[in-house]
Amino acid sequence: MMRGEKIGLRARHEADVPVFLAELYNDVVTRSRGDGRPWRPVSPGPAELAEPADDAVTFSVVELDSQALAGEALLWGIDTHNRSAHLGISLLPASRGRGFGSDVVRVLCEYGFAVRGLQRLQVETLADNASMIAAATKAGFTIEGTLRRKAWVYGTFADQVVLGLLAHEWTS
Repeated sequence: MMRGEKIGLRARHEADVPVFLAELYNDVVTRSRGDGRPWRPVSPGPAELAEPADDAVTFSVVELDSQALAGEALLWGIDTHNRSAHLGISLLPASRGRGFGSDVVRVLCEYGFAVRGLQRLQVETLADNASMIAAATKAGFTIEGTLRRKAWVYGTFADQVVLGLLAHEWTS
């Protein structure tokens, strides 16, 4: 397990899957805001517990004090040639607003830069996602631009903000 101040990142356990399905994946509006793909119902199965692929690593987020499941975090689009990846987090409703987001982002940066040897991490989030923008900038990310009307979100287009962090800018 990789540890931050408040949270830890560990492998996904079988018991995590029903919680993620009920509280994250089956919330159509929230999932539509956090995923660039159209929402679709997901049934638990072997794919939900698959081993990490070369281009993506998914973690379960746990609160260190209680060991309670708090959400999921991932590096995706890992490009080993250009040494870059995208970062994403999704916290369970009960874990939001507790300062976990910035801790998760910092631990993902540690994994990306120190463990994987990446050069660049990137976050794409909706322009109105103040929590993710704050968590990323607190971890050292810089807003690099806004992609106007980039995301189709539950019946309307929304702007997307791109944030980046380079290995030499990261402070552990």
